Amino acid sequence: MATLAALPPLSRVVLGLIALLGAGTGVLLLPGMAAGDGLSWDQALFMAASALSVTGLTVITPAQDLTPAGQMALLALTQIGGVGFMVGAVAVFELLGQRISLRNRLALTDSLGLLSPANILRLTRRVLAGVLLIEGFGATVLFFNWRAQLGDARALYFAIFHSVSAFCNAGFDLFTSLPEYPTGIPTDAITLVTLGALILLGGLGIPVFADILNRREHARLSLHTRLTLWAIALLNIVGALGFFAEEWVGGGVLRDEPLARGLLLSAFQTITTRTGGFWTMADPGALAPATQLLMTAWMFIGGAPASMGGGITTGTAATLVIALAAYVRGRERAEIMGRSLSTETVRRASAVLVISLTLVLVSTWLILLTHDVPASVALFEATSAFATTGLSLGLTTRLSLFGKLVLVGLMLWGRLGALTIIVALARPTRPALVGYPEEQVLIG
Repeated sequence: MATLAALPPLSRVVLGLIALLGAGTGVLLLPGMAAGDGLSWDQALFMAASALSVTGLTVITPAQDLTPAGQMALLALTQIGGVGFMVGAVAVFELLGQRISLRNRLALTDSLGLLSPANILRLTRRVLAGVLLIEGFGATVLFFNWRAQLGDARALYFAIFHSVSAFCNAGFDLFTSLPEYPTGIPTDAITLVTLGALILLGGLGIPVFADILNRREHARLSLHTRLTLWAIALLNIVGALGFFAEEWVGGGVLRDEPLARGLLLSAFQTITTRTGGFWTMADPGALAPATQLLMTAWMFIGGAPASMGGGITTGTAATLVIALAAYVRGRERAEIMGRSLSTETVRRASAVLVISLTLVLVSTWLILLTHDVPASVALFEATSAFATTGLSLGLTTRLSLFGKLVLVGLMLWGRLGALTIIVALARPTRPALVGYPEEQVLIG
């Protein structure tokens, strides 16, 4: 049997997440972590999976059902899941003065979604410093914004919790149980802009940050960075306009809001729909069917590759759109911004789409098979778990044990990414000894 040290880097990433899931479940089951009689094993498993996958779906109310120690444990699992446990492991090795092996460097490269292990340790230090700096700045803004309503001590606690939750795109909040905040998080402009900015930064992806940090060494940003920024901007603008058109212009849940506030709420809800998981309304079930469908599609696309978000990622979506445009124009290669995409890239994007779509549809079917709910609600919940978004139309808290396990599997898959799991489990490609003649299959 192969030892842990002999495992391929991607396999170590997968097994590491599973090990953390077991440890996180055990921590949440410890005495003093939950109020009352404590959490059941399935509740602890679900919450640990939701935190490590930075999803934010809950089968409990964290503010009521977890003690401060339990809330901090949940936040720690969220932070580990957000920055990547491989980054955390390297940080611990560095503090202990231990040498980082080549295999661990390769595993870290895969965990961060980078193409090369060059200068990986220096980049890891920058990533950790950047994460703490961004979360610290966000917490500072939220503290000064909330201290008048919550008091200094409580405002500081809430600011740190929600800054980490927002940057890691988890969507956990401690406001839901408070009667003065029926929608969950406060919806004043400073709070929404701060949380929205944290979600956006967390959803950019470590490769984008690495490219920006190395900006001085290169003449221009990489194609991946430019495509990511364009895709995120386009998705947020189109999504906000679509949300606003249905829920404000069309007389939906925002019909009583002033124009400027309606636009702000639409923009924030679009940003958080793709990756964040915060609600800005007391009754999400009151959303129009068209809005729910739009949100389901935006969740499915998700965030950037190797970011805090999930979904098929903006990279996959952009690659497929570029390839389709090339096919329509009769081009042999998919080309964009003076560059061409390799055939392997297009094939991987197609594989991620097909596998992800199949996984979401099968999971939706399993939920419908065991729960009496509308298909749109089951699809919304399954997509939210797969995309590690964390938005819910109220089904998650009513799931059976089987339904919880389905969503746990979706959340873990969504955090690792379809491509990561495929590569980790795939066998090495072998040259074909026999070639067969081609034959046409009818398409369309």
